[in-house]
Amino acid sequence: MKLEALSNVKKFLFDNTTVRQTISKNYFWLIAGAGINKLLKMVLIIYAARILGVTEYGKFSFALAFVSLFIVFHDFGLPATITREFAREKEKEKEFYSVLSFTALLAVVALTLILSGSFFITQDPGIRIIILILALFSLINGFAVVFYAFFQARQRMEYQMWAETLQSILVVGMGLFVLFKMPSVENFSYSYLFAAIISFIFVLFFFNFKIFPLRICWEKSVWKKFFIMALPLGLAGSFGSLYSYTDSVIMGYLGMINETGWYNAAYRISFTAFIFIGLISSSFYPVLSENFRKSKEMLQKVWNYEIEIIIILVFLFVTGGIVLASKIINFAYGPAFFPSILAFQILIVTTGITLFYTTLKDLLIVANLQKKFFIAIAAGAIINIILNLILIPRYSLYGSAVATTITHSLILITLAIFILKYTSIRLSIRKVGLTALISLISSFAMYFIISRPEIYNLNVFISIIIGAAIYFLAFFSLRYSFKKLLLCLN
Repeated sequence: MKLEALSNVKKFLFDNTTVRQTISKNYFWLIAGAGINKLLKMVLIIYAARILGVTEYGKFSFALAFVSLFIVFHDFGLPATITREFAREKEKEKEFYSVLSFTALLAVVALTLILSGSFFITQDPGIRIIILILALFSLINGFAVVFYAFFQARQRMEYQMWAETLQSILVVGMGLFVLFKMPSVENFSYSYLFAAIISFIFVLFFFNFKIFPLRICWEKSVWKKFFIMALPLGLAGSFGSLYSYTDSVIMGYLGMINETGWYNAAYRISFTAFIFIGLISSSFYPVLSENFRKSKEMLQKVWNYEIEIIIILVFLFVTGGIVLASKIINFAYGPAFFPSILAFQILIVTTGITLFYTTLKDLLIVANLQKKFFIAIAAGAIINIILNLILIPRYSLYGSAVATTITHSLILITLAIFILKYTSIRLSIRKVGLTALISLISSFAMYFIISRPEIYNLNVFISIIIGAAIYFLAFFSLRYSFKKLLLCLN
C-alpha cells in the first residue's frame, strides 16, 4: 500500500494525465517555488529596508525601476510566445536555438538603452553604478525566463521551481551576508548579480544534459517569425513597464527618494501577497493554449474554473490586507515606514484588479489577439503617465498609488469588452456571479471579526490565520446553503 501511495504521489507530481490533474500539478510546482522564492526574497527586502534605511532603499528601488523600464526590450513578449507555440506543436522546439540567439541580440539593445539613459535620469554616479549592476542582473534573469517558458510549454513547472529556488537561496544568502557584514546599497546590488550568474549556469547545464544539447543557431527566418508573433506582446510589455515603473522613476527624478522607498516597500508586500494567486494563471495558461484548438467547450470550462478560484482568493486577500495594513507594515518595516500604510491599502486593491485582467489577457493571447491586449496596455500607459505627472507632485506616493489603481481598472474594463466582442468566451453570470456574491458576504464576515480589538491586537500572523479561517468557513457554509436553495427552487 505504501509503494502504491508513493507511486500515486509521484504520478501526480510528475505526469500529465487529466486536465484538472495537470493544472493542479502545474500550480503545485509553481506555488511551491513561489512560496519559497517570494517569501525568502521578502525577508531579504525587509532586512534591506530596515538596515539600509528609507533613503538608501529608495535609491535601490529607483535604480531597479529605471532598469525595469528598459528590460522589456529584452523580454519583448518572447516567453509567452514560446510557451504558446511550443505547447501547441512540439516539432517547433528545434527553433528554440534561434530564439536564444535572438534573445542575446535583444539583450545588447536593452543594455545600450539602459546605460545611455542612466546619464539623463540621474547625476549621482553611485546610482548609475547600481543601475549597471541591476541591469546585468535583470538581463541574465531574462535569459533564464526564456528557458522557463520552454519548461512551461512542456508543462514541467518543477524544473522552473528548482532553478528559481536555487537563485532565491543564493540571493538571500549573499544579500543577508552583505547587509550584516558590509551594508551598502551597491554591495547589496552585487549580491543579486552574483546569485543570478550562478543559478543561470545551473539552468544551462541542466537544459543541456536533461532536455537537449545547447547550440547557437542564427536563422533569421525564425527571428522574423517570432519577432512578428511577439511584437504585440513586446509593445504591450513596453507600455506595461511604463505604467508599472514610471511612478518610481518620476519620484526618483523629482528627488523624492524617501517617498520612492516608502512606495516600493508597500508595493513589494502587496504584490508578493498576491503572487500565489497570480500563479494560478500561469498554471492554467498552457492548458488554455492547448484547448484553444482542441475544444472551445473545454476552453470555456477551464476558464470558468480559473476565474472562480481567482474571485474567491482576491476577496480574501484584499479585505484582509486593507484591515491589517498598519500591522503588516509595522511588522515588516517598523515605524520609519508608516507612510507606506495608506499606499499599501490602495495598492492591494490594485493587485486584485490586476489578477482579474490577467485571466482576460491570457485568453486574448491564446486566441492570437495580442494586438487587442496591446491597445489596452498602450492606452493604460498613456493615462498612467498623465495621472502620475499630475498627482505625484501634489500627493507624492499616494498620488502614484491612486494613478495605478485607475489605470488597472480601465485596462480591466477594456480587456473585458475585447473578450466579449472578439472571442466566444462568456462569463457565466449565474455560476460566477454566485461565487462573487458568496465571496463578498464572506469577506464582510471576516472584516467584522478581525477588526475587533481582541483579534486585531493579536500577533499579525495569528490575525491572518483567524481571518482566513473565518472567510473559508463562511464561504463553504454559504455555498452549501445556496446550492441547497437552488435545488429546492428548481
